[in-house]
Amino acid sequence: MRNITTKIALILLLGLVFYSCSLVKRVPENKHLLEKNDITVNGEDKNDDDHNAQMYQLPNTNILGYHVRLHLFNLATPNADSSYHAWLERKPGRHEFMQSLLSEKQVQRLGNSFIVSGFSNFLKKTGEPPVLVDLARVKKSRNRLYAYYYKKGYFRAKTAYTVDTLENKRAIVHYTVDTGKPYIVDSISTSIETPVLDSLYNTSKADAMIKKGKQYNEADFTGERDRITTYFRNRGAYTFQQNNVSYVVDTVNTDYKANVDIVIDNESVRQGDSTFIRPFKLYKISQVNIYTQNPTSADQSIDSVSYNGFRLFSTGKLNYRPKALTDAVFIAPGSTYADFRRVLTSRGLTNLKVFNYPTIQYVEDSTDVSGQSLITNIYLNPRKKFRFNVSADFLHSNIQDFGIQGSLGVSIRNIFRGAEILEISTRGNIGSSRDVAIKDNAFFNILEYGADAKITFPRIFFPFNTERVIPKNMIPSTILSVGLGRQRNIGLDKENFTGILSYNWTPLRNRHTAKLDLLNIQYIRNVNAGNYFNVYTSSYNALNEFAIKYNAPAQYFEPENPQELIIEQGTTSFITDVANNALPSPITADDKQAIARIEERRQRLTENNLIFASNFTYTTTTRENLTDNTFFIFKTKVESAGALLSLLGGSLKENKGIDVGARSVFNVQYSQYIKGELDFIKHFDLGRQKVLAMRAFFGLAVPYGNSNSIPFTRSYFGGGSNDNRAWQSYSLGPGRSGGLNDFNEANLKMAYSAELRFNIFGKLNGAIFGDLGNIWNVFDQETDPAYTFNGFSSFEDLAFGTGIGFRYDFNFFVVRFDVGFKTYNPGNPEGNRWFREYNFSNSVLNVGINYPF
Repeated sequence: MRNITTKIALILLLGLVFYSCSLVKRVPENKHLLEKNDITVNGEDKNDDDHNAQMYQLPNTNILGYHVRLHLFNLATPNADSSYHAWLERKPGRHEFMQSLLSEKQVQRLGNSFIVSGFSNFLKKTGEPPVLVDLARVKKSRNRLYAYYYKKGYFRAKTAYTVDTLENKRAIVHYTVDTGKPYIVDSISTSIETPVLDSLYNTSKADAMIKKGKQYNEADFTGERDRITTYFRNRGAYTFQQNNVSYVVDTVNTDYKANVDIVIDNESVRQGDSTFIRPFKLYKISQVNIYTQNPTSADQSIDSVSYNGFRLFSTGKLNYRPKALTDAVFIAPGSTYADFRRVLTSRGLTNLKVFNYPTIQYVEDSTDVSGQSLITNIYLNPRKKFRFNVSADFLHSNIQDFGIQGSLGVSIRNIFRGAEILEISTRGNIGSSRDVAIKDNAFFNILEYGADAKITFPRIFFPFNTERVIPKNMIPSTILSVGLGRQRNIGLDKENFTGILSYNWTPLRNRHTAKLDLLNIQYIRNVNAGNYFNVYTSSYNALNEFAIKYNAPAQYFEPENPQELIIEQGTTSFITDVANNALPSPITADDKQAIARIEERRQRLTENNLIFASNFTYTTTTRENLTDNTFFIFKTKVESAGALLSLLGGSLKENKGIDVGARSVFNVQYSQYIKGELDFIKHFDLGRQKVLAMRAFFGLAVPYGNSNSIPFTRSYFGGGSNDNRAWQSYSLGPGRSGGLNDFNEANLKMAYSAELRFNIFGKLNGAIFGDLGNIWNVFDQETDPAYTFNGFSSFEDLAFGTGIGFRYDFNFFVVRFDVGFKTYNPGNPEGNRWFREYNFSNSVLNVGINYPF
């Protein structure tokens, strides 16, 4: 045992030495690889992102301590082309021999080929050269640290550095900062020459970012300049700019106190070759002109209309109702000039989606002798009225061996002259499958087709005025859509109808959105319900085992295969015999209950569904743009189904319940449930292209009244490329049941995921992730403890998957490959849940587009 331990230790030591030596392979003599920047402030280590951002030199990047890019660079031949020519001349006659095989031009070109130098160039490009300690940059880093603390009010800070050289051509640079005492803002005074601006400032100084008694911080001064500029420009100061605000800070002999004077001089106006000074003016809007054109008209005459004080001009006949345009304009005649109104107007006109980005210009009104009026000119460039959409794609899935999918659609803008958009599309899919559930032997034995129509109104389309509740500055819109679809030879051959009346708006706070589906109707009809046991093979296999176990009559089985129940005559007859206790052999209570559960699931998944729901979704985010890696997104959704139909149930003529005491519409039992969801996403930027991303999800749907379970299309499932990636879609849960069914679903879901994302090289990124979660049945007809949520004890049923991923960024989308491993599987017996399936044979490969969250 001692010998084995010694050998392992020796191997690890040799590996460590080899790894250490390989890192400095390209480090020249008398140079040192930067191992670490050690920053100490007032005796305390400060190796965080803010302090590292002050460094002109950072150590080579690493992934969990391994310097991948540095190793790639070290693998490259430094001068591959020169080495090739040296190799040619190393032996007499080698160059001539190569010339006899190739031409001289080809011999020279071989030196630039991928085989000779191309691979090394690739390694250099994707790798990372060693970061060598550079004293000039070390001094710049020291100076930047000083400036960093100076801006925070430490005007007497002292900074220094030392370079600690180590063995094997390495070094650590130590930076020390002694901040001293900070300066505190003491007195604040103002010198504002324009009286109207002085009055405006005094009304808002309570919101000032520079406050007496607060530590001096340059960021506060920059923020206060922005605040003053925004405040003035939103109250008429059209010509005011940020550079009109300056500061005088006195720190001479003040005992660590800073006396601040905010200076705003009068406006400097350049006129021709001369410049003069005048007080700032507060402007009002005297006139708003909206210019557009009719792209379908050859008439070049100008059509003009006046509406609510706005003036609208069009080249050719005006093709829009004036109200449709003015509702999107928030710069009104007679209003005070304000920057935020310009932003709202630009946003409102862009959201109409019938114009390209608008141009908004202001000119001084020459008819106003006071010189305090502006004319607003808004120029609109209409998009094309018709847009045709044609798409085609080839498919491959676990159902389709080969498929062709296509769609054809048209968008018609401004269809009713109110900036409405009508979209009509048709879609289709034909495919080939060898699935045993599909009996058709033709090559193309799968067919799916449908049609959709959607119209978007740039306002709330409602019988009553909603302006007080949802004003137009929230950019409201209404979407009315309907869709029809049909599947043939796929599963149960579904027919479906959807109808949605949806209202969308953006609350006044930035990056918040709200959506209300007043009506969300879905009708699903299973045309081929008798095919159930061909599709859900796990249910069939379980039922078949029971039939063999209890000696079901021979006529229930296939004549050519007496070990398989006939679908559907044999399966139905056997289930009926079990329910009526008509089997030749007595059946145990547990097996009878298991068969009843199979039949209950069959009935549930083959029944037609009518979902008449309303839902409300509210989303808030702090994300500013696509490059922002520190943000959160919070989304909540509440949905109620069947309440309106329940209220009307007593007056409906068609009221034949499928279940005892249940109600139906057109012979379809409508669903009734309450559903709520919480979804939270948080990203942390760790610097140097590393991001920690996390997501937490909770969802619960509770059936009541007319339903004792949730429709399959509204239930939750576990597993898949955007969920727990160690399990395939629908294969996780419920609870600790082990995913016995083909498509496992339930009405309660908890999920949490975290992944560390990092750059490997170039556009190739990697990730290490962990996914935790499961689904359960609760408050429905399921009673088996293995399937249901039973309080805190059910947290032991949370499945845990871990894995690695690779992502390639194509700029406009990301291709993702994730490999998940079952780290903790609650479906296994106790004692065999941890790491029992942690191997590639039980891993799951997920392919997706873009990030999972």
